[in-house]
Parts: sequence; structure tokens; C-alpha cells
Amino acid sequence: MRMQWSVAVLLVLSVCTLAWPQESELHAELRREGERASDACGTFSFKSLPGCAYTLFTDHPLHIAAGSMPPQNGFGLGAAFVWSKNTRNWRMSWDFDAVGASSGAWRAGGYMKMVHTPHPAKPQIHATHPYTVFNLYAQSSSLNKLNFFGLGNDTTLVGKSLFGMSQTIIGANVIKPVFELKAIRWLNLALLGEVNGRSINIRGEHGQSVPSIETLYTNATAPGLNSQPGFVQLGEGVRIKPAIGNLQLNYMGKFEQFFAPSSSQNSFMRWTVDLDHSYSLYGTSQSATTAETVGPDSCAPGGEKCPEIPHTRNLNGSIGVRLLLSESLTSGSSVVPFYFQQTLGGQDINSALTLGSYQDYRFRAPNLLLLQESFEHSIWGPFGLKFMADQGTVALTRGDLGFSHLRHSFAGGLTLRAGGFPMVSLMFAWGGPEGHHNIFNMNTSLLGGSARPSFD
Repeated sequence: MRMQWSVAVLLVLSVCTLAWPQESELHAELRREGERASDACGTFSFKSLPGCAYTLFTDHPLHIAAGSMPPQNGFGLGAAFVWSKNTRNWRMSWDFDAVGASSGAWRAGGYMKMVHTPHPAKPQIHATHPYTVFNLYAQSSSLNKLNFFGLGNDTTLVGKSLFGMSQTIIGANVIKPVFELKAIRWLNLALLGEVNGRSINIRGEHGQSVPSIETLYTNATAPGLNSQPGFVQLGEGVRIKPAIGNLQLNYMGKFEQFFAPSSSQNSFMRWTVDLDHSYSLYGTSQSATTAETVGPDSCAPGGEKCPEIPHTRNLNGSIGVRLLLSESLTSGSSVVPFYFQQTLGGQDINSALTLGSYQDYRFRAPNLLLLQESFEHSIWGPFGLKFMADQGTVALTRGDLGFSHLRHSFAGGLTLRAGGFPMVSLMFAWGGPEGHHNIFNMNTSLLGGSARPSFD
């Protein structure tokens, strides 16, 4: 029913534009999209169904927005609007979207991307193109069901509780490539910067079989439970992405400061080192489009058509190894609010799979260490097979973080990377003492599109 409604909206908008006396660029785009939707979905047949769905979910400027909400909050469905404009020195794009889930969870946001292109005539920007990218965004979300088991690596399932969280993020970030020096150009070096304002509201979740957070925990055992001040979050970092033959490195170091002007007790700092290695078995890339230059609801720069669903039998495969280390720093009596502490287990709040056999958000603490190995290989067309092995731990103090007594988990399953459709994964995870876990995830961004601001 929702898909039929979305089709009707596209068609009505296109018909309305036909009667517009002086057609603007936007009305012309809407009219052409309506024509494409009519051609793709005008007659129903099983043969035409994939093409119809592809048009409705990836076309521009309007399309259906879909994707998994953060774990435990269901599947979101809504609408997205995308628009782009090229000038002599800039390519600008705008994304607006809103999705809701049957659980009552929702997310809505606006995202503006500015790519500095100091050359005329429709520049084609690739992954290593040395151009500066600015992002401005405003995003609000409401999540009704998040797990909390307490803090640290030794919590038990008996301590499971639930809470709800609303968050509004308004901010900007920049990626500034450093390519002036030929001696280091091969590093694909870039400087990173961001500034965000974050407004958080934590609430209990009642009427469930699992108790609400305030019935089991206090502000001492869940710092930040009683009140949530506004935060100003700054971040600086450096990233290198050199390619050495078939080996692609993606190394990132980042330092963040979380300031709570009305409550210095909640202020803290965090540094993160993320070392990712990917070896392509056949010397080919999974995607020719870089996520840095297109918005989350786009899959091609400049409003171009999304890539077609592949029907090729060419082999694609990669082996990945990742090390993630994150530590928090506090001063005096300050603490890290529990809702900003990163998690391992199932999927985290940004839908990243870590220690998948455990429940979502299973281990939470200010400090985190994760080792991750992965293997992905194409099966046929857009379908692939993926296997992962994780080893990780969290710690309440930085001194307790180490490589001993790591928890482990394995996961295997299917992936779907179809043209511009969001990436889909269906994984079965096992290992460790707490059983197994089935995990379905559809990325909230179109394949090739950039990620939205992090919840934590």
C-alpha cells in the first residue's frame, strides 16, 4: 500500500507540472521523473517489477527512502528529495528525507554537500580526486527501544533494560585533501574537521517484558540518566588512503571534544584510531563512486543516473582486516554519559556489525578495542557471500583495555549490492557463550552515498 501511494505521488506531481505555464528546472525534472516512473511502472508484470522498484527507490529528484533503523527499532520507510547544482567552482547538492517505522521510531534530516571543483565543465570526481568537500546537516531522530546491560565487559543478561532516546544534530564537517607535495601525494592524505551541536533526551521504555532503565539503574551506574545537557562536539583528524597494488589502506586518526556548557561534569574527550586494510582478489573495485562526493540519498554525482543493476558474472572478492581502538579522557569528577559510550555486540547504534552473536548494544564502556577480519566474494550478479570474525572488548578505564580475554564471534551470510539500491546483508552470527543471532540490515544510504552523522 505504501509503495502504491508513493507511485501515485510521483505521478500526480508529474501531471501537475504539465500544466505549469512557465516550466522551471525543478518542474522539468519532476515531469521527466514522472515520465520515467510511468514507463517503468505503467504495466504490471514480474519482468517489469525490478525496473519499477529501481526507479521508485533511486530516481531523482523524488524517490522512496527505505532502510533499517538502529537495531531494535524496525525498518524505516518514507520519502527523499535530492537536488544538485553545478557552478564554475562548486558542485552543490541537497538531500532531504524522512522515514518512520511501525515501532514509532523515526528520522528526518536535511543534508547539503559542497564539492570544490576549481575547473569548469562538469567535473567527474573519483575516489582519489584532490578536491575539498564540505557537509552541512541537520538531523532529528527518535528511537524507542535501545538495550542497556550496564557498563563494562563483565555485565550479564540479567541486567538487561530498555530506554528510548531522541537526538537532534546540527553541524558541519570538512574533508581537505593535501596533495600539494608530490612526495606524499601517493598517501591520499586528507585533513578532517567537524563541529556539531547535539541535543539529547533519554526516556524510560515501559510496557515491555524487559524492565525500563530507571528501574534497574541510577545516575551512578548509568551516568547521564537523570539529565541530558546540550553538547558542542568538535573533532579533528587525519586520514590516509593509499593503494598499493591490490591492497587498499584506509587509516584514520581522530580526536573529539564533547563540551556540555551547562554541565561540565558531562564533558569529555575521545580519540580514535581506525586501521582498515582491504585486499582485492581480482584487482577490481566494488564501486567507482566515492561516498564523499554524493549525499546519502544519491548514488551518482551531479544528479546523474544511478548505476544499473549488474548482470555480469565477473568475479569480485576481497579480504579485509581492521583494528579499531577508541579511548575516552575525563578530568576531575567528569564522566562520559552512557548514551555517548560506544558498544560492541550485534549491531551498534550506527548499525555497524560487531561481535554479532551477542545481543545488540551488549557491551558498553568509554573505551573500546575491536579486531575484525572479513571475506566477501561475489556469487552471481549483485549477490555475494560474506564471512566475518570479530574479537573485541570494552573497558571502564583505559588501563584495563588490552588484547587479553577478548570476546569473539563469527558471522556468515549473503550480501546484495544492486546498482544504486542500498546495500542489504542477511547474516547468521555464532560463537561466544550467549548463543547465536540473526541480523538483517538495509543500509540507510543508497549504494555509493555518504553516511549520515554518527549517533555517538
